[in-house]
Amino acid sequence: QAQVRESGGGLVQAGGSLRLSCTASGSFYSINAMGWYRQAPGKQRELVASFTSGGSTNYADSVKGRFTISRDNTKNTMYLQMNSLKPEDTAVYYCNAHVDAVVAGSKWYWGRGTQVTVSS
Repeated sequence: QAQVRESGGGLVQAGGSLRLSCTASGSFYSINAMGWYRQAPGKQRELVASFTSGGSTNYADSVKGRFTISRDNTKNTMYLQMNSLKPEDTAVYYCNAHVDAVVAGSKWYWGRGTQVTVSS
């Protein structure tokens, strides 16, 4: 069974920075696409940034120029560097990964989320 787990959330003042990490663990052959999503109170979950299976990146317009997604395949870990944070970035951030698991086969996995709170 594969799983993904986020870390690195916290409380930061507006203008500050945080780096989130997402690590995949368990029994799997490969990690394909990966991405970060977020959900603010009362709002739908939205894509923040992602890697496609081909390795290209996508960003939500609201975070372009401020957030950077990166990946260390040797550690099965994806990062989200968040700079110039704004109060509207406050949300629970989720990792999503498409994994070729040994037992379950190819499927999407969600982490449990990590809270990011930006104070004004």
